[in-house]
Amino acid sequence: MEYIRITSIDDPLFLKMHNLMKEVFPPEEVLEYGLWREPLEDPGIRVFVALYDGEVVGTTEYRYYEDWNVAMTDFTIIGREGLGIGRFLAQHRLQDLHALAAANGKVLFGMFAEIYDPYRVQDHAFGGVKPMDPFVRREVLSHLGYKRTDIRYVHPSWNNDGEAVSGLDFCFMPGDDTVTELPAELIVNFLKRYYAVLPEKPQAWNEMVAKLETQQSVPLLPL
Repeated sequence: MEYIRITSIDDPLFLKMHNLMKEVFPPEEVLEYGLWREPLEDPGIRVFVALYDGEVVGTTEYRYYEDWNVAMTDFTIIGREGLGIGRFLAQHRLQDLHALAAANGKVLFGMFAEIYDPYRVQDHAFGGVKPMDPFVRREVLSHLGYKRTDIRYVHPSWNNDGEAVSGLDFCFMPGDDTVTELPAELIVNFLKRYYAVLPEKPQAWNEMVAKLETQQSVPLLPL
């Protein structure tokens, strides 16, 4: 299996990757094909595919923020069972992030991720791929070390229609497992930058951010 970076929508592997995304994720979570050109050319956004026997069987997108020394996992897709794709992607991603942090003169503080809560939302089939089942993914991510921020979380729809998307938790995997809280300012700054690309923000998102701005810290809870 190969871990290959995609930096252009003109790369034939990108079409395979985008088709895989559409098979697995709900429509509001998938950025339109043509809108990918600029993000893929951004050196700070890292999109990789797992290539097996000429086919894209998995993919992950993430980014590293030098000023905060944190990363964000945008998504991880496992397209086939029985190949160890999840571990393959997680291990290669972490190696890459550790190298980026080291080049920044630091040890990676941790990584954010939005994680579906299947106990609240149970209508996502994720293409029928069993490793993508929300119950399975949530437990795997808990094993990896992700913790849930104590926030009633919503995010703006990637359709940029001003709708609020719920049913997810905003989580963080600290590099040091003894970390039990995050500065609220870090979360606010991160969310504002991360969603700056979407001008249409739902009111629920604005209210969530405004509430965070009144806090000093946010507890990390078991996932």
